[in-house]
Amino acid sequence: MKFEDYNFHPELIKGILKLGLRRPTDIQYKSIPAIMRGEDVLAVAQTGTGKTAAFAIPTLHQLHVNKKRARRPDGVKCLVMVPTHELALQVAEVFNDLGDNTAVKTLAIIGGVEQDTQIKSLNKGVDAVVATPGRLFDLISQGHLRVQRVQTLILDEADRMLELGFLEDIQQLIRKLPARRQTLFFSATINNRIKKLAYSLIRQNAIRIQISPKDPVSRNVEHAIAFIEMDDKRFFLERLLKEHPDSKMLVFVRTKVRAERVSKAMKRVGLEAPALHGDKEQEERNELLAKFKAGSLRVLVATDVSARGIDVPGVEYVLNYDLPEQAPNYVHRVGRTGRGNHQGKAVSFCSPDEEPLLAEIEAYLGQPINRLDIDTGTYENTKLLSEDQSERLDDLLQEIESLEEFKRKKRKSKGKH
Repeated sequence: MKFEDYNFHPELIKGILKLGLRRPTDIQYKSIPAIMRGEDVLAVAQTGTGKTAAFAIPTLHQLHVNKKRARRPDGVKCLVMVPTHELALQVAEVFNDLGDNTAVKTLAIIGGVEQDTQIKSLNKGVDAVVATPGRLFDLISQGHLRVQRVQTLILDEADRMLELGFLEDIQQLIRKLPARRQTLFFSATINNRIKKLAYSLIRQNAIRIQISPKDPVSRNVEHAIAFIEMDDKRFFLERLLKEHPDSKMLVFVRTKVRAERVSKAMKRVGLEAPALHGDKEQEERNELLAKFKAGSLRVLVATDVSARGIDVPGVEYVLNYDLPEQAPNYVHRVGRTGRGNHQGKAVSFCSPDEEPLLAEIEAYLGQPINRLDIDTGTYENTKLLSEDQSERLDDLLQEIESLEEFKRKKRKSKGKH
């Protein structure tokens, strides 16, 4: 079945074809008819299977048709709630690209930037809002964003929103929305907490869709893991980047501090790998993502939160420099590659301390990850051939300083006697 076979408005079909979409993916094929009928939907599908288009296409059709019939502007009709700034911008971009020829106006509302521009856009008239919780509630409380006429609520990356502690925000929002509305609940993973939240929001007769429940990761991704000491990981990252100079890579680390350290370690050996995390200004984050998407920047070092919403074509490698502390995050990370019909590689570095995390990930996946055998000679050569000798020099300088301090204390001790 092709998208032209659906009963979409011709102006929407133009946007779909312009984006190169011809046939629906599994999640799109199963979700779109139910959404078009106005039913609530609880959908679980792997990252990279086309979830955003699955809810954006039918929602845009409904918004466009209803707006054409309306006699006057009637406020925000669709609200999409997402966990991160990057994902909000990404989803809004999909809405705007698909709806470029329609009458639908979509606005991303995020924190970290001045709100005046967002308020001006809302005052001019907006049909769909894609928002993160913080700024969303700020504008609602100030009276700039009215949600009393919202007809469609979409929760995207619902599992991540729970993980980040947004449950109360979601519940607070629900109290402000009309009771009669359509609710679409999309997630890459499912567990009891997510089920409980979903069933509290959607109607009892909601359509439940689950794609590839036995295999949470796309089949287009090839997985491998290498056992590397924590302090040696930077040498192997350096080698990987130098051996694949033309590949686009996304490197995941556990914390913001780690992101900066890894980025600086690569800079010392002449490799550009800037860090992307929540402490950076939103403008800088947008600029980094734009360069990464355009291909002028081929490596990003990111934390889990900041990487949500990175839907960049051509990411060939996802490197788990640090293993994620929660197994479902492995799925979200590696889902940044192997998207659509493209192939991708997911490589993970595992230190001895991280082996319990590896066991949890493999249990979650239901299968072992392929081991990369690194012989002793290759391991030692990777360290020796690295251009980064800074820490060894730092260690030497620290030893010298400690020795001098010891001598000074010894001389003072002799002087007292």
